[in-house]
Amino acid sequence: MRDGIAIGVATGVVGLAFGVLARAEGLSVAQACAMSLLVFTGASQLAAVSIVGAGGSALAASVSALLLAGRNALYGPVVAPWLAGDRRATRAVAAQLIIDESAGVGAAQPDPTRRRRGFWAAGLGVYVCWNLGTAVGAIAGGALGDLDAWGLDAAFPAAFVALLAPHLQRPSGRTAAAVAGVVATASLALVPTGLPVVLGAVGAAAGALHAARTGAVAPDADDEGLP
Repeated sequence: MRDGIAIGVATGVVGLAFGVLARAEGLSVAQACAMSLLVFTGASQLAAVSIVGAGGSALAASVSALLLAGRNALYGPVVAPWLAGDRRATRAVAAQLIIDESAGVGAAQPDPTRRRRGFWAAGLGVYVCWNLGTAVGAIAGGALGDLDAWGLDAAFPAAFVALLAPHLQRPSGRTAAAVAGVVATASLALVPTGLPVVLGAVGAAAGALHAARTGAVAPDADDEGLP
């Protein structure tokens, strides 16, 4: 519960920046708030608003947002066992809350019961704080001053570091982090912006290989035998 609420508050601060950006790019307060309520995935929202603000078409903005949001579908098979036995209505609500933060906090817990609690705590925490932040940012707008001076560009990376921290307690997690860091850093000057993070995903394969060789259980394994 503590981790979920903390992640929610940190992400809500970024929601504030999104609200200001949305208004600056021509969206109304209602449009900005509706986007956070219905889309609810920060990277996709920021990309869509930035593309429209730069003169791009609604189609280009939508396609880019969908591509970024597609990664959340990969969390479905991980989260599904935590919600086993729930009614369809509950699972439908959970589907809206499947994001990096909720899946990350849930997967970091030691047993299925706590994974479920972690998922709901982070999912609801982020949803409430993100939407509150969006509303405040959209309504207050320029009254908040220069958001760059607030250092909000560091909020998202800090939140992801917090999500990864529990996994560094395992040797396989440390292997994954080290390989991902080296690959991403080494490729900064070689590939276009954004690709170093994608290439860093090979760290996950390195971590899985380490776990397989040592017989360790993967960070998100549960009692139902998931790898």
